[in-house]
Amino acid sequence: MDITKDVRAKQLGQQPKTIWLTGLSGSGKSTIVNELEKRLFVYGKKTMVLDGDNVRMGLNKNLGFSEADRVENIRRIAEVSKLMNDAGLIVLTSFISPFRKDRRNAKEIVGKDSFIEIYISTPLEECEKRDVKGLYKKARAGEIADFSGISSPYEEPENPDIEVDTTGKSIEETVEYIFSRLKKYL
Repeated sequence: MDITKDVRAKQLGQQPKTIWLTGLSGSGKSTIVNELEKRLFVYGKKTMVLDGDNVRMGLNKNLGFSEADRVENIRRIAEVSKLMNDAGLIVLTSFISPFRKDRRNAKEIVGKDSFIEIYISTPLEECEKRDVKGLYKKARAGEIADFSGISSPYEEPENPDIEVDTTGKSIEETVEYIFSRLKKYL
C-alpha cells in the first residue's frame, strides 16, 4: 500500500500508539481511560477507546470468560489496536488482561515501539471496596467462575511503562500523573 502508517501519522500530526491499561476490576481503568482520552482530545490528538463495552458487544460477543476466551479476547483487541495504529490513531484500551503472556503477545502484535503498558496497581482490597456491581462478592461466593484476583490469577506486569495505584487519589491527580509520563511517548 502506498499510504502507510507513517504517512497517516504525519497527516494526523501524531505518533500512533496503543496505551494499554491493565489492572484488576475496580482499579479505575475505565474511568482513567475516559478522562485520559478527553485530555488527549483537548490536545488535538485523534483517539479511540477500546473497552469491554464496545468490544464485547460486537467483535468479541462470541467469547466468554474462560481462560481460552480471555486469551482470544486480548489477541483480537491487540489486532484491532494495531489496525487503528496503522490508521494513525492513538488507541486507549481498558482491559483486565490478567495474563503476562497475553500482554506480551499484545505488545508483539502492536509493535514494541507503539505499545505503552500502564499498570493500574490498585490493591485487591481497595478494588473490592469500590465494587458497586457486587462482582467480588459473587466471585467469593462461587457465583462467578474465573474471576481475576479471586478464582483466577491476575499476573502483575513485571516492567510496565507507567504504574499508578489509585488508592486515595482523585481521578484528576491520577490522570495528571499518567499524562505527564505519557508525554515522552507521544
